[in-house]
Amino acid sequence: MNRPAVCFGSPSPEHDISILTGLQAVRALSDAGNDVVALYWSKTGNWFQVPADIEPSEFADGLPRSAQPISIQIGENGGFYKAGKRGKQSPIDISAVVVCCHGGPGEDGSLQAMFDLAGISYTGPTQRGAAIGMDKLAFSGTMETAGIPSLPLHLVTDDLTLDEPGPFIIKPRFGGSSIGIEVVEDLATAKALVKTQPLLRSGAVAQTYLSDAVDLNISVRTYPNTTLSAVERPLRPEDGGIYSYSDKYLTGPEGMASAPRELPADLPPNIEGELRTIADQVVQLVMVRSVARIDFLWNADGLWVNEINTIPGSLSWYFWSHEGVPFARLLTDLIQEATESPGARFQTDGADGTALRDVGAISHKLA
Repeated sequence: MNRPAVCFGSPSPEHDISILTGLQAVRALSDAGNDVVALYWSKTGNWFQVPADIEPSEFADGLPRSAQPISIQIGENGGFYKAGKRGKQSPIDISAVVVCCHGGPGEDGSLQAMFDLAGISYTGPTQRGAAIGMDKLAFSGTMETAGIPSLPLHLVTDDLTLDEPGPFIIKPRFGGSSIGIEVVEDLATAKALVKTQPLLRSGAVAQTYLSDAVDLNISVRTYPNTTLSAVERPLRPEDGGIYSYSDKYLTGPEGMASAPRELPADLPPNIEGELRTIADQVVQLVMVRSVARIDFLWNADGLWVNEINTIPGSLSWYFWSHEGVPFARLLTDLIQEATESPGARFQTDGADGTALRDVGAISHKLA
């Protein structure tokens, strides 16, 4: 069976961006001759199958009229199911799912764990890799422990004190696409912002804001071999502000692929070499799988790894088209990797019943 599926949406602030990435992937695979199953995960957490030729505007005001309810089951007969005649559930035949869910449960390991339990092959990070990549504090701590240069990141709490005077950049601890990011002049403003900004209430982190820093990004794909792309330099606004949601996604019809950039970036050879060395280390530490984007900051004082995007916007296809790899080919490779190397298969070695037989009555454990 070689019938790929693409899932997108999810109960996340990045729901709309996920739809754009997902529909790009659906269209690229369909145009390459594949019978693609389009799986929409709604804001309410419900699953639907939608036509492969659906357009983004059909989601703008809620659930598309063409959406058909489906369900996911875990366990021995796990997978996606749709209602058949007389209400009987019939499985939806798919070979692997291209995961295009940005942020929230689609990128923090929750969806990956569910797919593992259902025995569904999928692209993107494993549950463990997703959990590290989505938590900015966990990622920063992993980099620090490994001795990889990264700017200190601080969890914003009422009792947080910092020696730096500011300004600071404040980000949701769990989130991406530059949603909810603010630059503030001092720590007091940061603490007040956390209490009033809904996207920061589940956790916020503070980092010294480097107004003179250059953004540098690199993509990695892990099939058929682990390969790094050319380095890109996203172009910040002329006012020198942060690289915002609008800059990334509202600058052209191709979403993030339309954003202004210099690719390949014109860098000193030693800086590019250092960046590539660090990127290789990050790939191993975060257990990168499929395709990812690693973001850096660079100025006269140094080069730092900033974040990782384990399910990057537009799945970073614009990096690879520059390398001569069409989007459909990139996706086909991801699907092949997913079918050959499933995310996880759970082991029960050691659960042989000995502890259950020896204990006798459960009341003995309460004595």
